[in-house]
Parts: sequence; C-alpha cells; structure tokens
Amino acid sequence: MWLIQRTLILALCFVPPAPQIATAAGRTCGGCAIPSEAMAVDTSNPDHVVGTGTPESCTSQAFVQAVAQGGIITFDCGPDPLTITLTATAKIFNNTGPEIVIDGGGLVTLSGNGERRILYMNTCDPDLVWTTPHCQNQDHPRLTLQDIRFVNGHHEGLVNGQNNTDGGGAVFVRGGRFKVVNCRFESNWCEEVGPDVGGAAVRVFSQYDDQPVYIVNSTFGGAPGRGNVCSNGGALSSIGVSFTVLNSIVSYNRAVGWGANPSDPGTPGGGSGGAIYNDGNTFTLTVCGSRIHDNSANEGGGAIFFVSNDTSGTLEIDDSFIWDCPSDGFWTPPYQWLFYIGLGDPLITNSTFDVPAPDIFCGSFEAGDLTGWN
Repeated sequence: MWLIQRTLILALCFVPPAPQIATAAGRTCGGCAIPSEAMAVDTSNPDHVVGTGTPESCTSQAFVQAVAQGGIITFDCGPDPLTITLTATAKIFNNTGPEIVIDGGGLVTLSGNGERRILYMNTCDPDLVWTTPHCQNQDHPRLTLQDIRFVNGHHEGLVNGQNNTDGGGAVFVRGGRFKVVNCRFESNWCEEVGPDVGGAAVRVFSQYDDQPVYIVNSTFGGAPGRGNVCSNGGALSSIGVSFTVLNSIVSYNRAVGWGANPSDPGTPGGGSGGAIYNDGNTFTLTVCGSRIHDNSANEGGGAIFFVSNDTSGTLEIDDSFIWDCPSDGFWTPPYQWLFYIGLGDPLITNSTFDVPAPDIFCGSFEAGDLTGWN
C-alpha cells in the first residue's frame, strides 16, 4: 500500500456540486497514432483453436485448456456471436509463451457468470511455473487480448475474512508485458471496499522494465448498466505500472469504497478513481484520443486518481473529452474529475472537459448496436 498523506489530500481538495448526467455511449474514439508495439497481433496461424466450428464445441473447458497451453489462441464457434460462460478461471502458464494472444474475432464474449475472475496471469505465482529468478521483472509472457469481450467477471479476494489487494474482476496481470486491443469490458466487479484494491476490469502489477500497458480502441462500460465497479479504479487499476490509453471509451464505471487511502478511522477505505486508479512512485499515465464520461468516485478522482508518492510520475492527456465524472469527496482544482499528485502539473492539451464529445469524434456507435456484441 502506497500511503497518501491525508493532510495533503485535504489541502488540495474541496467538495463538488451534484453532477449532471450525459447519455452518450460508444465504442472506439479518436485518431491518435498507435505505436507498432501496441497494434493487434497477426493470428492467421494460431497455435490453438477453441471449438470445431459449432457453438457447442466452444466450452469453458476447451478455452481454459487452450489458455493453459499458451501461444496464439483463436476461436471456431460458428458465424454467430457466442458467449462462453466459464466454470473455472483461465490461467496463463509462464512457460507457454513467450507470446500469448487471445483473439475473439469480434464474436466471442467470455463471462465469469458473476462468480469468478475470467483470466489470471502472474509471473510470481509458483503454481504457474517460475521461469526466471526475477519474476517481478521479466519480459515474458507477453499477453495480448484482442477483439474479445469480457463480462460479469467477479473477484471477491477474501483472505481470512479480509479483503486482499488483488482486484482484477475480469483480468489480473502481474509481470511480463500486457496489452488490450479492440476489446470490451462490461459489468465486471471486484472488492467493494478496501484502501488499495481496484480494477474491476483490469488490474496490473510489475511490467517488464516499467514499460507501459497499452489500452487501444477499447471500451470499458460504454452504456448505463454496463459499467465496471470496484472499491477503487472502476475500470483500470495499478500500483507502479504505466498505462497508455489510446482511442478508447471509459464510461459508467464506479469506485464505490469509502474512507480513501489510507483509510479514515472507522472506514474500510477506498472510493477513488471512478475510471482509472494509478498509485506508486515512478510511472506514467497517457490518455489520447479518448472519451471518459459518466464515471464516479465516492472519494477522489471521479475520472482519474493519479498519485505518485515521490512526485516523479507524470500524467498527459491529449485530444480527449472528459465529462460528468464527479468526485464526491475531493479533487485537484480546477479539474473536478481528477485527483493528482505528480511531477509538476498534468500536461493537458487539445482536450475538452465538462462538455460531451460530438458524435463525429467517435462515430455514432451505440453500445447496443455493436456487431457481434449485442
């Protein structure tokens, strides 16, 4: 847990007015350049294929076994959209890469059925095979999720009756490298209280050589009733890990803990980062070509909570729209959607706040009209 001095929080913050509500929802946005290392992977020659051409062949067991074998994984479930409801969490084994790709072809939804986390990767978990003596900083596995949807993932994380700090209702990653391309995360949730637990959709630790996690052309929430919910970081959460969020939508997510971090006396803690929660020392958050809206936090950072404890971390936002993301407890003026401690001021360019993005910015995609993902 990276402690935040409560006195510093109170010095920087004040209580916001009641939020207004916007109704926009969508899929991909923006036109920011995508680095080559952040692009989708060619999966035309897969190592493993889930299914044999029919929906019935695409089972939870087939998917979990394919993930355990690693490599490039695709699906052959027929021409129509399909939801695979998992009866067990799929786990990445660290000696099955180094490249691991899960490609849903725009047709496959993975569901945790409100009972379990969907995907787990941890280079420091001995049950998943240690492959180096420095598990917290190794360049593999390199995991890519692309053209796939994650729904109803659930991680409660109770250890001896107490909430641990895992988070990651849909996806948990520690170590190696990780990126998300053309994916959707909807209605996932994790621990509802706790000072440093977070990431109902995605929780990440320990990326190789502090390289960023890329989130590209992806949607987290996207419409009322589809948001992701956790104590902190309704959509994305990390400690000491950099994120680069490009041409994406993060909306209708909630940070529902209360008592902040460290926890106020008599509270369970949490409630910060309605959309994104970043904590640690030296790390970055870059948001470009994205829209972040209708998220909320009970404490600080209705859209973004960014705390670099040694003030070496940097936040950059470019060509983006952020609106209707109230922080019910505290914020960093003049941005009612942000709580920030870092190196200097946030670098914010060509961006608009408190005004909904025009349809032309993201196209007129409506969450209920996405091909294959209704």
